[in-house]
Amino acid sequence: MSIAVKTMRKGEVAELSMKFFYGLISQNSNTTIDELDVLKKVNKAGEGHDRPNEGSHVKVIYLCKGEDGTIIERKGSKEEPFEFTTQEEQVYEGLEKAIMTMKKEEQALVTINAEYLCDHSNLQGNKANNNKIYYEVELIDFTKEKPFWKMDTQEKLEACEQKKHDGNLLFKAQNFSRASKKYEKAVKYIEFDHTFSEDEKLHANTLRLSCNLNNAACKLKLEEYTEAARLCTKVLEQDPLNVKALYRRCQAYLKTSDLEKAEADIKKALIIDPNNREIKLEYKELKLKQKEYTKYEADIFSTMVSKMN
Repeated sequence: MSIAVKTMRKGEVAELSMKFFYGLISQNSNTTIDELDVLKKVNKAGEGHDRPNEGSHVKVIYLCKGEDGTIIERKGSKEEPFEFTTQEEQVYEGLEKAIMTMKKEEQALVTINAEYLCDHSNLQGNKANNNKIYYEVELIDFTKEKPFWKMDTQEKLEACEQKKHDGNLLFKAQNFSRASKKYEKAVKYIEFDHTFSEDEKLHANTLRLSCNLNNAACKLKLEEYTEAARLCTKVLEQDPLNVKALYRRCQAYLKTSDLEKAEADIKKALIIDPNNREIKLEYKELKLKQKEYTKYEADIFSTMVSKMN
């Protein structure tokens, strides 16, 4: 709780989730708890109260060691610190999480369970020899990304467009998880548009629709079908005749076996665009699934009757 509160602003309301064992840790900061994936011990307190947030440009020095003291990786120096942008998958996730809790000029020892390294190719070779990996980290400096509430309307629109563009590039690279986060961030910049002019509101609505529609495509790829349907519904609230939104929501409904809703969407899409090949194929898939479901129901009914007899 004390760690989480330090990352919050006045008036902020947050939901905190943690591993069960975290609630059983003693107050001794030198205690190592195997059940934790990432543990940070402050060796030298930093200055001020600010910490890097998503999109911050960070300068660090770090030394990565195994349990036997063997140096695995070294990045940066006082003269030339290692620089990266947070939440861009430019450094190992566990290390990045720790750095984002640090203050300027803070020095810390970050301990990470080797099991947490499964997706990090640079460190995978050291998993067999180490149960834990240790990072000696110093946060030299950082520049935070300008928060949306400090932006004027034009800056918000430009930031939204940039995040959408980043999302499009990531989608093309088939990095659907990161693309989805970019689209979500893009929408946040224009979430509150009460200060926008009428022209700016029209522009923001176009961007919002496009980002939600693209994000729905990401969610389908990530097999998050309920979320995909929710995003398509948002688009259809803005534009009830949006064929792509109807088509993608139908795809999501098919995956969750909401066949009646899927049929309503695909029929409406066919009325709007009767020559669309993809919609026709989706309609065929719907009919096939309906046929399979009817047979399934009939088989169950037949089994029930035979048991009763």
